[in-house]
Order: sequence, then structure tokens, then C-alpha cells
Amino acid sequence: MENNDYNFAFLDEGSKREIRRSIIKAISVPGYQVPFGSRELPIGRGWGTGGIQVTLSIIGPSDILKVIDQGNDDSVNAISIKKFVRACTGVEITDDAEEATVIQSRHRIPEEKLKDGQVLVLQVPNPEPLRRVERSFAKTRQMHADTEYSAAWLTLYEQIMRYGKITMGAGYPVMVDKRYVMSPSPIPRYDTLKLNNAECLYLFGAGREKMIYAVPPYTSVVPLDFEDYGFEIEEVKGRECRICGAYGVYFDEMFDVDTGVKYFQCSDSGFCKKNAVRGGAYASGNEGK
Repeated sequence: MENNDYNFAFLDEGSKREIRRSIIKAISVPGYQVPFGSRELPIGRGWGTGGIQVTLSIIGPSDILKVIDQGNDDSVNAISIKKFVRACTGVEITDDAEEATVIQSRHRIPEEKLKDGQVLVLQVPNPEPLRRVERSFAKTRQMHADTEYSAAWLTLYEQIMRYGKITMGAGYPVMVDKRYVMSPSPIPRYDTLKLNNAECLYLFGAGREKMIYAVPPYTSVVPLDFEDYGFEIEEVKGRECRICGAYGVYFDEMFDVDTGVKYFQCSDSGFCKKNAVRGGAYASGNEGK
């Protein structure tokens, strides 16, 4: 239940208005990093304060909230955030991605396709995709303004020359609306394709870096690659969840130290629970891409 000792959604109304203004600007310019005044929260740094501030600023009494951490609904991080938001809003909490109107996530996008009217908020540790090639904040901003992304492609080219393929994993850079190169947060490559022309709204919050950016519905999001070295997701063929029998989804790889057996399990725990009931149906259509 809502705790009346808190302002609704914890943040004061002025702070929420300021953050919502930044969100509106981010939606208007897809992929562009909008500075905002990051507030203090009763949560330690590294717990996704930027994403939580975005969630607290947009959530309303009638919303249904889902919180996941690396796909898990029951991690310490996810449970703590759910308790915090519940205490200061009283909103309904769910593990079902299809029921939720607001989904707060760290480093995963749910397996089930999100629909119009849903908002996925991703926590972002490092919002700048050019940080690998340029440490100066002023210079990276200028590179974005000039659409100067040759260094980002050069990084991928160097990986091909050294390893024979693009080895970049989580947080694979993408081109948004044919204009801005964006970091999709440290989601796996498997999830990156879900950003393209999605029906839902994606919001990204970086508390330490004080940036908000967005991918509105039906926006082009294309991973950087080359004609002869295309973008590839993690291998999922031939794998099956040991709990629900799902295939073609993103798995956590487990290892039983007693038996020496390696096995796989759905990373998205909410999807796994539902899929166990409906008999291991194929989920997202990413297999083999």
C-alpha cells in the first residue's frame, strides 16, 4: 500500500516535471542524449538511479509495474526497487510483461513482444556510445552534432581484422532514425533487434551521467555493421530451457558443479513461468537471425 509519509512517487513535483520535460525532448529527437538534473534517491549508486527517476516521473496511480534485473523478477535489485516504488505509489506490481504498463529493467528486454501503450525504462550505466573512442565529453557531443561516427565503425573494423568477426557483445551501438548513434544500454545483442520499429516506447535513464534518451514507437533502429560482416545475435539454436522447454529465446547458461553438466534456462523469469504453463511455445522469432 502507498505510504503517505512520501510524496507520490517519492520525487517532488518540480523534479518530476523537469524530468518529464527532458523525456518529451528525448522522444522528439530519437537517440539524442538530453541532460537532466539527476536527483538523490535512497538507493546506492549502481542500482540504476537514472532509470528509477524516469519511472518515478512517469508512473501514475493506475499503472501496473514490472521490474526485472538481467531478466529476473526475483533478484535483490528487482525486489528492492519494487518495494520502494510500491511504498511511495501504491501501484499494482506484476511479473507478467503483457499486463504491465511500465516496465523498469536492467539490461534485458522481455521476451514477449511489447505493445502500444507500454513503456520500457532501461537503466543505463554509460549512455555515450563513443566513449570507447573519445574520452572527452565536449568532443563526443561535437561528433554527434557533426554526425561524425567514422571512429565507431573503425572500432568494429579493427575487431574484424583482429578476430575475424565483430566481437562486441552487450551494449552494441545502433543508429537511431538514420541520425544518432546510440548505446542501447548493456542489453545482449539478442535484444537489440527488438528496438527496431517497436510498438512500445523505450526510455533510457543514466543517473550518474545525468542523461535521458528515448526510442519512440515505430522508429528505425539499426545495429552498426558492414555489408560483408553483418550483425549477428548470440547463438540460441539447439538450446532448450530446462524448466519450461522454450527454444529460440535468450538463455542463461548454467553449470552443475556436482555432475559437470551444462544446461540452459530462460533469462526472462516471468516469461519462463508463463511458458511452463502453456507448454514451451516458441517466443520471439529471433532464432537464427
